[in-house]
Amino acid sequence: MQKSFAVTGPAELEVRLNSGEIEIEAVDDATSVDVELIAYDEESQLLVDEARVELREHHGRPQVVVDVPQKRSGFSLGFLFGRQGIVCRVRAPRGSLLNVRSKSADVSARGTLGDVSVTSASGDVGLEDIEGVLNVKSASGDIRARNVAGRVNVQTASGDVELEVARGPVNAATVSGDLTIGEAWDSVNANTVSGDQEHGAVHQGNVALHSVSGDVQVGVRRGSKVFLDCNSVSGDTSSELEMLPEAPSGDGPLVELRVKTVSGDITITRAPAPADTQEVHA
Repeated sequence: MQKSFAVTGPAELEVRLNSGEIEIEAVDDATSVDVELIAYDEESQLLVDEARVELREHHGRPQVVVDVPQKRSGFSLGFLFGRQGIVCRVRAPRGSLLNVRSKSADVSARGTLGDVSVTSASGDVGLEDIEGVLNVKSASGDIRARNVAGRVNVQTASGDVELEVARGPVNAATVSGDLTIGEAWDSVNANTVSGDQEHGAVHQGNVALHSVSGDVQVGVRRGSKVFLDCNSVSGDTSSELEMLPEAPSGDGPLVELRVKTVSGDITITRAPAPADTQEVHA
């Protein structure tokens, strides 16, 4: 199935696909939203034939809805004889909003999107650039994003979370999954149970990191002032920075860093200053 809808500017993309693959491409000069549903077995083709793909208006913005019905129960021979399932491909203008609900479908997006919201049980999520807010709830899927300009809210049980650059506040919670944030330019609140945390460079704001048995590593940007409050019950704590009982004086952005673990190790280091100081205001 293929459908195309003419739009002016970014659109809202509502995608409902329980299993399979969801591929989104945000293009600078796109003037339409193009949807393609591909079935790789007979049962999936029946679901595609019953799918609802339509354009409507939502809060003054064009909204394209892709709603594929749930797969019927029963035994399928598709996995024995080749690829099965459904692939949903959507090409939309840059800055389009994305809302996905799925059980096990993997979600991948290329280009720059606006706000992104994904709710999934076991599907992986891979994103590039996000101009708005990122909200992801998952049970066991891995979550990766390259650059997020707005707030990040991520919850997962056993999936790993990786954010290369987070320019807005981050709120992340995992149970056994690892959390990796390359660069954080605003406050971070992270909670893990057995997963490790690695924060490559924090720049400013309140950074509160809690873990039970996972290790926590944090790099503080050179040029940032830092207030440290770090404690581990049975783990080791090491820091390249001086522990201060109160916030330091002087110029530069302030990082209030509080790290608590039960048995995990805590390591605090100095991260290099950014190559371009203008990034601070990006």
